[in-house]
Amino acid sequence: MSLPPSFSATAARAAGLTRGQLRGPRFIRLTHDLTVRLDDAIDERERLLLLAGVLPADAAFSHGTAAAMFGAPVDRPRRPHVALTPRRVLPQRAEIVVHGRRLSSEDVVAHRGMRLTSGPQTFLDLASGLAPQDLVAVGDALMREGHLTPADLAERLARADRVRGVVRARTCAPLLSPLSMSRPESWMRYWLLTSDLPEPQPQVPIMDRWGRVVAHGDLGYPEWRVVLEYEGRQHAEIDQFGRDIDRYSLMGADGWLVLRFASRHVGGPTVVRDRTRRALLSRGWRP
Repeated sequence: MSLPPSFSATAARAAGLTRGQLRGPRFIRLTHDLTVRLDDAIDERERLLLLAGVLPADAAFSHGTAAAMFGAPVDRPRRPHVALTPRRVLPQRAEIVVHGRRLSSEDVVAHRGMRLTSGPQTFLDLASGLAPQDLVAVGDALMREGHLTPADLAERLARADRVRGVVRARTCAPLLSPLSMSRPESWMRYWLLTSDLPEPQPQVPIMDRWGRVVAHGDLGYPEWRVVLEYEGRQHAEIDQFGRDIDRYSLMGADGWLVLRFASRHVGGPTVVRDRTRRALLSRGWRP
């Protein structure tokens, strides 16, 4: 007997499944009498859609689950996070993390067939648990993907008095930029913005002597012709490596000092701040 994607205990017994099999990795028990089958080919969105089918109508996926669905750089939670309107007893299940939230209509959006907390609400929810540089990286990604605007975020934070994490959210909100293309770029920008160094410009255009834009730097200081580049794994690919050589040669030919950083350099702010400071001082900047 074949089983549908979700089924009752009675249907499982009729199909010959034992309790031991139902506790295996192919199945998830959602309620006392409802189990879903998780085939190898199923993706995270399909898993969440199956779960949504047995959640209350006011439920919305939230926190890291929502951020991951929006494409933000977060470690996907092992258990989905769900926001529910507070009630006398919030339903608790081993497979999910439930949060009581009084959400307005603006705080919930439909995305890829699912109810998710909005970009501003997700940013606020994550503020209490993320380090500031990680929160900025999430906010940058939400802006870049069109799930967050400064106006919408300001409106949500204005309604968030005494909400846990709101102080950090309000501190980080002015630092967000949709121009950061990766989590490490966001970290680097955050560390420079919170230092005594000048404010860096993201995606700074590099122009040749005829005024033509020949490249863009991840972060830069046009006044001192200093540019910072983060190089992830994709920069090791042969074609990308060749393009990078061209970019750096063009930058150097027109007088730019290029600081190149990799994953080994962004475990904290010290290396980025120190090398940027030394480069700026060498180009005439004075504190």
